[in-house]
Amino acid sequence: MHSEHVDLQNGQIDISKDFCEPGNYHFIAHKLTDFNSRKLSGSLQWQTYLYDTVRAFNQCVRAYKPKDRWEFPASYSSNESLPLQVQPVSSRTIRLTLSALPGSTPVDDSPMLNAPPKTSRAWKTTSETGVTLLKSKHAALRIGHDPFDLSLSDATGRLLTKSFHLHDRAGFPSAQYRVLSYVQRKADLQKRMALSLTLRHDEKIFGCGESFTRLDKRGQKLTLWTQDAYGVLNRSMYKPIPFFMSSAGYGVFVHTGAPVTFDFGLTHDQYSSVYGGPQLDLFFFIGSPKQILSEYTALTGRSPVPPLWSFGLWMSRVSYHSEKEVRDVAAKMRRHKIPCDVIHIDTDWFERNWLCDYSFSKSRFPTARKMIKELDKQGFKISLWQLPYFLPDNVLYKELKDRMLAIMDADGRLPTEDAILDFSNPRTVEWYQNKLRTLLKMGVAAIKADFGESAPLQGCYFSGASGLYEHNLYPLRYNKAVADVTQEIRHEAIIWARSAWAGSQRYPVHWGGDSEVTDNAMASSLRAGLSLGLCGFTYWSHDIGGFCRPSEPELYARWMPFGMLTSHSRCHGRKPKEPWPYGSAFQTQFRAAVELKYRLMPYIYSQAVISSRQGWPMMRTLFFEYPDDPSSWHINDQYLFGSDLLVAPLFEAHQKQRSVYLPEGTWIDYHTRRAYTGKTWHTIASGSLPVVVLVKDGAILPHIPVCQSTHDIDWKSVELHVFSADAGKAGCFLSLPGKPAIEGRVEVDCRTGEIVQKPQHFKPSKLSFVTLSD
Repeated sequence: MHSEHVDLQNGQIDISKDFCEPGNYHFIAHKLTDFNSRKLSGSLQWQTYLYDTVRAFNQCVRAYKPKDRWEFPASYSSNESLPLQVQPVSSRTIRLTLSALPGSTPVDDSPMLNAPPKTSRAWKTTSETGVTLLKSKHAALRIGHDPFDLSLSDATGRLLTKSFHLHDRAGFPSAQYRVLSYVQRKADLQKRMALSLTLRHDEKIFGCGESFTRLDKRGQKLTLWTQDAYGVLNRSMYKPIPFFMSSAGYGVFVHTGAPVTFDFGLTHDQYSSVYGGPQLDLFFFIGSPKQILSEYTALTGRSPVPPLWSFGLWMSRVSYHSEKEVRDVAAKMRRHKIPCDVIHIDTDWFERNWLCDYSFSKSRFPTARKMIKELDKQGFKISLWQLPYFLPDNVLYKELKDRMLAIMDADGRLPTEDAILDFSNPRTVEWYQNKLRTLLKMGVAAIKADFGESAPLQGCYFSGASGLYEHNLYPLRYNKAVADVTQEIRHEAIIWARSAWAGSQRYPVHWGGDSEVTDNAMASSLRAGLSLGLCGFTYWSHDIGGFCRPSEPELYARWMPFGMLTSHSRCHGRKPKEPWPYGSAFQTQFRAAVELKYRLMPYIYSQAVISSRQGWPMMRTLFFEYPDDPSSWHINDQYLFGSDLLVAPLFEAHQKQRSVYLPEGTWIDYHTRRAYTGKTWHTIASGSLPVVVLVKDGAILPHIPVCQSTHDIDWKSVELHVFSADAGKAGCFLSLPGKPAIEGRVEVDCRTGEIVQKPQHFKPSKLSFVTLSD
């Protein structure tokens, strides 16, 4: 077993602490030997140091000191020679694998990767004395041999980042920094590696998963270990992802299931430090944010487009307790003419609440199959909650324990009170999927894959790996198990998951966990969604109005349009969540927010199609579309919904207007039709809904008449609304799932009012030009 720095069950594991532990040997990269420029592999020699105490002027600090090891027998060398491997993957992606383990090689058969990476011929290798240079049309990697170092540049020769070593230091030896090194821990002789990369003075860092802290991670330290975050206002993450991108024009993916710690200039402002296990398998990506993310998702996979109905409203709470309640909510949604496609039944559909046995309560859901069928005819899909943990009084507990389908410890016992499914065991996956098959065959449309963040560190997994390596992979295996059986039975790509790791974007949709009911939680949810989107998750949702207690009406009303202007929209949390208990005025505003999304469904679905193809998020930071605008890199409280809509939620009580930054070009208020010039700030009042929404000049927004369910959409009734501040051309990408399916570009000449380009078979029911107001 590994001894880790944790004092709580499922506590975060901060790998960087091993590098500060007195007595651990440090091995610092020294020189590259035997490098084969054809195979791009060689041996890296490491020298032994201690990170020891030094004293100056009444203060003690730590610094690296050379140290010869005394160990017996003498075959333990103090200058170890260990493998290094380079692999070009595409003209914008290059892989570097460093290892503290003799004879180790890169792992290609990984659940995180979409497929084993193939070696690209896009990079040309040249060598001269002491230097190897790999160059593609987009980037260059320079490898210095003695002393060893790495430099990554773009096509113009501009340095993007370089590795940091002892010979690079420009300050006191006692300054706090980390060099390319590994430690061997005195507690268990396990090895951990670290790599530091230079940071520019104004460089910004984004990504690392669904992080609730500031969007720019510069100056932060993040520990990537999946946890139940118990809210959205702290550093814990349901969905940590070991990937980040830099404003300097590069991104990095740390290919591992082990815990990772990122220190983005917190300890030393000039360096980012990456801490991981005994092997650092790193993929570097070069380009703009869009190019970086397309490269990353080409490697780890892209989100398929979920079914159309999933883009509609999901109505939920904790929890509908009976068939009568579910039918009553469905009837009231239709009676009050509030569009809705999904009713989610949370923790109370079993005979005993929360005790998941995959069977509807016979006393409270007497005709569950009939209910599902009848609601489907009314345009409602059913989603069901479940989890992979089984309490001792669950009827399935003994079976899981006896058949060894749960995670066990080294002594063959359960390491936790619950029996936790071991998704690294194919027999467990089959057992679990059989339970879900029964529900999906009944007509259940989606399975909520709740929890998944607490796979025990002390577990011994069927894969043969320990919890140190399986813990973060658990959500990925869990997501896949649910997604695969849903695709098999329903032929649709849809789950509703809380936890994730790298690669989980292949199994949409993920939602943002259990948010507090505050303005800050609403703003934090937005930051987290943007951060996750920058890690290749095209689709994302969150609990509109907050989860942890009943929603406050004024906050809920402001949260609604933000929640509806994301890819997936679910009202969920402590009851009441339905609009009618809040009064008629609230219900009217609630309905208007929902209707806005349903009218925009042709735009939303079209943006989903193109986003999935590229591996881009539907909800985007401003810099993702406008990377050359320096101001766009600072904005974290507004976003682009697809390519043409800019959304600025209201985060303060009774707020009627807010400051909005607009990128270059002209932007037209969706509600008031007023035009604003870009590349500056404006104070803009909200319209009929408590949100600011602007349309990019020259965009065509396809609309559809409001339906009570996406099932009822008549795709022959698509209207084209042209937003143009001049007399040039306007256009949009259009993808409609009707029969026949329609896809292609639409362009309109605003001077003549004629459609000059459109997909085959497409004929809009209406073409209108938005009249601008003063």
